[in-house]
Amino acid sequence: MIENIQKDIKPKLRKYNKELVNMKAQEMLKWGYKKFENQFAITTSFGIQSSVLLNMVNKLCLQKKIKIFWIDTGYLPPETYQYAEKLIHKLSLEIEVLQCELSPARMEAIHGKLWETNKASDLDKYHELRKIKPLENGLEKYNIHCWASGVRSSQTEIRNKMEFLDVIRQRLSLRPLLNWTNKDIFYYMEENNLPAHPLFIKGYSTVGDWHSSTAEGTETKGRATRFGGIKQECGIHTNN
Repeated sequence: MIENIQKDIKPKLRKYNKELVNMKAQEMLKWGYKKFENQFAITTSFGIQSSVLLNMVNKLCLQKKIKIFWIDTGYLPPETYQYAEKLIHKLSLEIEVLQCELSPARMEAIHGKLWETNKASDLDKYHELRKIKPLENGLEKYNIHCWASGVRSSQTEIRNKMEFLDVIRQRLSLRPLLNWTNKDIFYYMEENNLPAHPLFIKGYSTVGDWHSSTAEGTETKGRATRFGGIKQECGIHTNN
């Protein structure tokens, strides 16, 4: 069913992207909900900038209507779990937690600590197990046709080439914050009195799992601080 829907929509991508390029981020979220209704969702990692998209959904009074998926790998820093609780309470969010069917202990017993080998192939396996598959299971369960995320073009070379709307693994991916800068994020959070992630104050510009995120240094900044610099993408937002 999803494949048939995407065959119908994919030829319209250029038209849709021309519409979206003139919209503000909140307008894109409204567009997604209006077009797909209960088959529209957003994803969050409760990372450094996650409060922005979540707050927009809240301001549009859609937080009870749009599915919000949190991909919890089971390896997030304590600060992220604490931050998530704070935002969920502040914004009155209803969150669907998506997790790998394998517990961290079971995965490590079977596959080892995949993040310690310094092999891109092992990181790919880790991301497939703990991020991509749980997300796909959630999207399939609720028959989601389009999902939005906080991806921004300045984050990686791959994201710099992305459009506002694209097909990722047979579903549409919407990126309302694609052209936002770090300053845009900062001022939006300040204007809307949104709390900063605790690790941001400690020098983190991006944060994922505790074992693959570090604070910025003199030579490493942005996504280069993730996954030991081996990869900048976890695979959720790409087809490869």
